[in-house]
Amino acid sequence: MSKAILGISAFYHDSAAALVKDGITVAAAQEERFTRKKHDPRFPEYAIQYCLREAGLSLKQIDYIVFYDKPFVKFERLLETYLAFAPRGFRSFLQAMPVWMKEKLFLKDLLKTSLSELSGIAKKNLPPLLFTEHHQAHAASAFFPSPYKRAAVMCLDGVGEWATSSVWLGDQNKLIPQWELDFPHSLGLLYSAFTYYTGFKVNSGEYKLMGLAPYGQPKYVEKIYEHLIDLKEDGTFRLNLDYFNYPAGLTMTHHRFHELFGGPPRQPESDITQKEMDLASSIQVITEEIVQRLAKTAQKELDTDYLCLAGGVALNCVANGKLQRKKIFKDIWVQPAAGDAGGALGAALSAWYEYLGEERTPVAKDSMMGSYLGPRFTQNEITQYLDSIQAKYTVMPDTTLLPQVAQLLADENVVGWFQGRMEFGPRALGGRSIIGDPRSPKMQSVMNLKIKYRESFRPFAPVIKSEKVSEWFEFEGVSPYMLMVANVTEKYRLPMTPEQENLFGIEKLNVPRSAIPAVTHVDYSARLQTVHQETNPRFYQLLDAFENITNCPVLINTSFNVRGEPIVCSIADAYRCFMRTEMDYLVLENVLLAKKEQPVWQETHNWREEFVLD
Repeated sequence: MSKAILGISAFYHDSAAALVKDGITVAAAQEERFTRKKHDPRFPEYAIQYCLREAGLSLKQIDYIVFYDKPFVKFERLLETYLAFAPRGFRSFLQAMPVWMKEKLFLKDLLKTSLSELSGIAKKNLPPLLFTEHHQAHAASAFFPSPYKRAAVMCLDGVGEWATSSVWLGDQNKLIPQWELDFPHSLGLLYSAFTYYTGFKVNSGEYKLMGLAPYGQPKYVEKIYEHLIDLKEDGTFRLNLDYFNYPAGLTMTHHRFHELFGGPPRQPESDITQKEMDLASSIQVITEEIVQRLAKTAQKELDTDYLCLAGGVALNCVANGKLQRKKIFKDIWVQPAAGDAGGALGAALSAWYEYLGEERTPVAKDSMMGSYLGPRFTQNEITQYLDSIQAKYTVMPDTTLLPQVAQLLADENVVGWFQGRMEFGPRALGGRSIIGDPRSPKMQSVMNLKIKYRESFRPFAPVIKSEKVSEWFEFEGVSPYMLMVANVTEKYRLPMTPEQENLFGIEKLNVPRSAIPAVTHVDYSARLQTVHQETNPRFYQLLDAFENITNCPVLINTSFNVRGEPIVCSIADAYRCFMRTEMDYLVLENVLLAKKEQPVWQETHNWREEFVLD
């Protein structure tokens, strides 16, 4: 008998909903895409409505609703932590407790009330409500959509209820827990402490720290090992909590941490110095070492050929790329929505396989549908909207449109690309992307400063036809979700002069490193996305058309948004972002718009104040 399961993650950060019907993921989306508030933690009403609409179901027709967390266990951890650190944590205890007593402790009732208001169904008549553990949801999101029958599963994040790192054995339709490291000893929180100290925002700035690392030298590694972390050979570790404030305070780091590294945290938006670059490089080296040691232990203990990863740390694509090159496992699969949003999908899949005990048949590549699980819009909806705002546009078939867009890109125009279903997870994968020519030496700074309005050091990702990847990058295999980093091959690298070799920090930025300088980081690395005809045929055809003109099967792919804004979801979001930036052209399915032809764009307010900087 057919079964539909709705998974929900909410109330911490990155709220999301996912709908699984008979084991197939029908829809999944983050709430931020609809509310336009980045990392929105609120009850995901719009994401739920979208999932139900996509599945053609009402909430009444859902068999189970599953939440990705166990709030009572989390509350127990908070209480124990505050008691253990008393009286130091009293201020944060006073701040946290009213929220817990009012909302989170009675989360079951809060969820039922919200679902009842959303659907008009009385609370007592709602579908049964289930709860998974936080890391169980992560593990389910990593293993069940993977192409493997049997695999080790590693979940690494800040903290769930208690677990901060956990290892599982995925076997057919079962997840068997092996062991875990518990709060406050957390790799995710260690990385976030350095994110905070270097002046970036916790839970959103970690990827900036990763992008900053190649500009620095890992000169603080020994100091970190000596004072902050006791790392064992098997990858397990303990943190020296004298240096951290997060277990019971309102900030990540303690004054002893600041003394250790010679001063207070960098003020957000102030100049980035060599010190921040060296700290980023150092914590990245340590993160990679811990991930590799944990992976070796998991492989040895479980004797498996494959590894699945989830949790926020699994979004560290540099660590993932290095882990893959170590060949500890034959292959690695990373959940594209590895953070808390993916917990909604994991919760739904856990109910299908673990709670209901349904059979599982792995799909050859994976069962994530390329992560294109969000809303799509018809040609008719697009032209209706554009007509309503008197936009100027041209409709044309792909046979005309794709070669024309390829030529525009080759002429160094920046193009907004909006087609098919929106991506689930933090990466734009050719559904809601901004694209450009990677051969252009000026394109990285143009796109950072004039399109995205973000820090100049931030690297861009190359998107490449899957069969050409090993020609251009030192990489074997696939990276459809932009979660692996690899170096550009020697063939396409540009040798550096002795003077260039001696440059430090941000001075390295303007030295072209390869034939595709706009996507080559200062250490010759790039965050890869491989495009496959089966999952995104139209994006593949665009790459093909670009290669026909330029002999280069690579484009720049960055998310369609400005800094601090969630990736665009709707036609209106896309047009607004297009008009607010210095993008040259916009493609909405088969519609092409040129910026210079559009009516004057009127803003009713200073839109740059609309988004909180990430």
